[in-house]
Amino acid sequence: MIYEKPRFLPGGDRFILVELGNEMNLELNFMAQGLASAIAQDGTKGIVETAPCFASLLVHYDPDQISFADVEKELTRLLGSLGPSDELELPSRLFVFETMYLDPWTKEAVDDYKAKINDKEPDPEFVARINGLSDTAQLVRVHSSTEYWVASLGFWPGLPFMMPLDPRSRMTAPKYNPPRTWTPQGTVGMGGAATAIYPVATPGGYQIFARTPVPIWDTNAKFKLFEKSICLFQAGDRVKFVPVTREEFEDTEARVKDGSYQYNMIDYQKFSVARYKSWVDSIDASQRF
Repeated sequence: MIYEKPRFLPGGDRFILVELGNEMNLELNFMAQGLASAIAQDGTKGIVETAPCFASLLVHYDPDQISFADVEKELTRLLGSLGPSDELELPSRLFVFETMYLDPWTKEAVDDYKAKINDKEPDPEFVARINGLSDTAQLVRVHSSTEYWVASLGFWPGLPFMMPLDPRSRMTAPKYNPPRTWTPQGTVGMGGAATAIYPVATPGGYQIFARTPVPIWDTNAKFKLFEKSICLFQAGDRVKFVPVTREEFEDTEARVKDGSYQYNMIDYQKFSVARYKSWVDSIDASQRF
């Protein structure tokens, strides 16, 4: 649900958590990102940075410059100035990622887990089955048929938690219990209703079924997009996964390695919440691809 009034909760002595609701939906995230933009434009003294999440916003402030009570007062004022979410236009870049679905690398990670930790149904088949899809081919079709909204960054620097913008592509999947001990870099997987990309090889618990060779985390700034941050994404970015063959995957991987890869990114865009909602109302959201 969306709260009638936001909740302001302390997070230690330097953070305030603004809770806008208690569910994962795009409406709440649009409001969280709209508030983050308003804070940045307002320039309130003492507010250091913000971190939007699915239904909340974490605000970092300097208690030597502004009190908790005054931060709450300023945030309440800014929320009141936003108006309904339909009026929001959020800066948004679009990235197109070459992605190999049903790839051998994530299969190897799942097989290793099954052999050493816990036997389970292979992830692609499991996700397809519990979401009422006919087979893994439909899983690929459904998952790759939408742009994904970067709602939040976390767990590991630069890891995007994303939500499908097309309601016909919405799926859910439980996380592993217990989690895997390793996951290949660039793995694409799903936990709950969120899709994520693993920036580096790490343990993990999402159901996995694809991999991209495109780096989203770079401490050496090998590519120009990482000159200002080791993380590629910002909240409000969008990602389109384009299915490729193994040959195409390896071609992209080679260009990433030698530094000749060119990121497929469309910049300087505004995401209109009103136009998005109008489009959603025009389709039959119950129909799968």
